[in-house]
Amino acid sequence: MISFPIIRIVTKLLIPYILLFGLYVQFHGDFGPGGGFQAGVIIASAIVLYSMVFGLPAAHKVAPPWVIEKLVAAGLLLYAGTGFASMFLPRPNQDVAVNGNFLEYAALRHNFLPGILPTDQHLGIFLVELGVGITVTAVMIIIFYAFAGRRRVA
Repeated sequence: MISFPIIRIVTKLLIPYILLFGLYVQFHGDFGPGGGFQAGVIIASAIVLYSMVFGLPAAHKVAPPWVIEKLVAAGLLLYAGTGFASMFLPRPNQDVAVNGNFLEYAALRHNFLPGILPTDQHLGIFLVELGVGITVTAVMIIIFYAFAGRRRVA
């Protein structure tokens, strides 16, 4: 695509808006339609578009495969860590330390900057959706890299 400067310029103009829309879907997914999966696919589409226009080596410089592999694990750990935290943190306002279930968000209640930072249900959903978004973005990019990096066998 080096010989198509208009496509390259339009792509450079579109990618920030694609990423911004993906972040909007990610962070407003608990208030309306959207969330981690949709945002992950939208953000990954920006990298796929960049790779299709500027080439796979350029995309590997922007989003190296080893970083993307680490993001898969980080998103999964964020999701699972939120669930395990809800299991093992004590419930507030109880005399006996009672452990809860996986992804039972009542244990995530806190009194640190109330009204500014989300708490219990809102915090739990935010962290879970963020973990899903990170994982889906990374997995979609890895799948694209796997297919785009194949060579034809003669």
